[in-house]
Amino acid sequence: MLIAISAIIGFTTAFISNKQTNPQMITALPPVETAPVLIPDKHIRHTPRPADTFNYPIQLGEVGPLKPLYSGDLQYPFVCMTENSGLGQPLVDNQHGWGTPVFKHNSDRFNRDNIVGYSKDCQIPSGLKYYVIDGEDISQYQQQPIEKHQTLVRVEYGVIHRYVYLIAMPITANEINDRKSKSLWNNKLVYQFAGGAGIGFKQGDMRPAKLIERRLSQLKQGYAVISSGANRTSHSYNMLMAEDTAWRVKRQFISLYGEPLYTVGVGGSGGGLAQYLMAQNSPGLIDGALPLYSYPDMVSQALYALDCDLLNNYYTFKTDEPETWQNWQKRQQIEGLNADNGKPHKGAFFQPINQILSGVMPSYPKGNSECINGWFGLYAYIHNPRQGWLNNAVSDDLKKHVHWSHWQDLVNVYGKNEQGFARHIWGNEGVQYGLKALQQDRITLEQFIDINKKIGSWKAPDKMQAERIADIPGINLKIWLSLWGKHNVQLPDSNQIAPRSKTDHIAVERGYRYGQIFAGLADIPILDVRHYLEDKFDMHHVSATFAARMRMLQTQGHYDNQVVWLADEKHNPVDDAFAVMDQWLLNMRNGDDVLSAKPTNLVDQCFDAQGGVIAAGQDVFDGPWNNKELGTCSRIFTVYSTSRIQAGASWRGDSFDCAKIPVAQAIEQAWYGRHDMKNQQPILEQIFPTGVCDYSQADLAKPADLALFWPDTDLTQQTAQTAN
Repeated sequence: MLIAISAIIGFTTAFISNKQTNPQMITALPPVETAPVLIPDKHIRHTPRPADTFNYPIQLGEVGPLKPLYSGDLQYPFVCMTENSGLGQPLVDNQHGWGTPVFKHNSDRFNRDNIVGYSKDCQIPSGLKYYVIDGEDISQYQQQPIEKHQTLVRVEYGVIHRYVYLIAMPITANEINDRKSKSLWNNKLVYQFAGGAGIGFKQGDMRPAKLIERRLSQLKQGYAVISSGANRTSHSYNMLMAEDTAWRVKRQFISLYGEPLYTVGVGGSGGGLAQYLMAQNSPGLIDGALPLYSYPDMVSQALYALDCDLLNNYYTFKTDEPETWQNWQKRQQIEGLNADNGKPHKGAFFQPINQILSGVMPSYPKGNSECINGWFGLYAYIHNPRQGWLNNAVSDDLKKHVHWSHWQDLVNVYGKNEQGFARHIWGNEGVQYGLKALQQDRITLEQFIDINKKIGSWKAPDKMQAERIADIPGINLKIWLSLWGKHNVQLPDSNQIAPRSKTDHIAVERGYRYGQIFAGLADIPILDVRHYLEDKFDMHHVSATFAARMRMLQTQGHYDNQVVWLADEKHNPVDDAFAVMDQWLLNMRNGDDVLSAKPTNLVDQCFDAQGGVIAAGQDVFDGPWNNKELGTCSRIFTVYSTSRIQAGASWRGDSFDCAKIPVAQAIEQAWYGRHDMKNQQPILEQIFPTGVCDYSQADLAKPADLALFWPDTDLTQQTAQTAN
């Protein structure tokens, strides 16, 4: 086996991929296009936005506003993808080679002599398309008669801030070619948010048929639906740009059809967290939220998600007990996220190859985890400025001049460090990985010391290198030769102790003030809906919903305006969620406030595969997150934690830089369970020279004045049903 693996290594190292050149590859950067960026006054929620002087509506055949109102300079390179959306090539805006090449109509795309110009800003003229819904089938309208059981949908498309926007409206056949007709509209508006993982630098695709597919039931009921590529996190997690663009899409809609009765948000994963942040940052954009598979925000998820590959590095390359960590249930005690023995994970093939390259006895993994199944490669994608994963959309030479990371995508928010790289929020100084497992005797004292001695942290951005990935020609097989980013992990010092990373307080403060972090204020109706997927090691874990809930409790004094529905994956409760949200929002239209308008039968509940209610009530999800005995739903659907919670942090998940106490004080306070730590004090003090995390104290990086800034809501005056 060793000979075979060595042969593969030699083969893949010798033959790096010889990919066919992308005919639309971007090869040159244009000059920077400056645009205003909002400067928060304490918090973005209370910072006035500039007036929008654009003359709405965008006329058919014309282009929308290019520069943002308040979310900063235009980002380059920017990959145009209007063709991916079925909307044709972008308009030529220069002859200097800046941006995506535009070709003669129906010409050979691999002949660069057919290039007629370039598009750096991906504009297209606005237009209309028509689609027919027949049951669950969606097709483009071909001037055929519309049957009674069918629904005709007009979709307007265009570009605002370089992102495609869509407006879907149900109409009658008599209303074709009448842009403003709306006889079937029920006067209710859905803002569709969408998920995925993106780091900017591309327009992304926005297919009209896909939008209709997402909201099939609602369009049949008469809702109008709007969306923008800026509100898909598979393109970018820039919530300042997302908000700036969403307002303009909504203004475009209102200029055509008037004010809706209400606007309800919906969307999963990144589209779920976006709604929490829009509710916090920009009151009035949405009136109610239906977050699906949600997180409180993207930024705080990076804390434990970026721990995952560090821990995998430890298990794969650093431990002296490799067989111990072949028990994946033991890993779960450290990682918090679900892990179990059984089928190997998707990176299993790479492990023995990388171990041989590192001089480690090779082994094949015997299990899987959410850390791997859900977060594999995330560090490289969002955190490594040398990576980017834009494949061959940008030339290799141009790639060298751009920092590819989530943080760089938001450099307008986070700012730059002394080396010119975007600041970031991640750090792990003082974090005692596996502390709860030690306290519960799930790991030995020796294992606890070894993990914390060797786990280390990520290198500074300017020290990082691109991933080492080789292709075997002809069979489309990639070999990851830097598994778990091992080449970007800080090396141990002379005492064989790997150093930890400090948290950049400037980055965290800006993250809070610019509303990239959910601080716990969301004073609109929220019905948080998700399927239970943790048995599949899916990244959309239930604890994220309760992290948002705990932050609301801390900031608002309660979470009565957040209701949680959790369902077996075979049952989809989203249409029912729309119905009860409609009742809630209409009650508010009649003058009730957000809490008194809440339907009396709308409570936390969980559903079985047939849609039956297993249990309902305020205590069904009780568990470790609120220090109570397991509720009925929590017993059936296990709620897992994270690596930071396993290290002693709050279930809020918002500790970016913990307050620290000396190791001696932690020992005196019996933090380590039954273990006698006197002999371990010297090594712990070497591992944690600045002290260990005391999560009972306030986070050092969170702006202390944030709690003073929610004067526009009286929710904090309400009595919290679970404050105690």
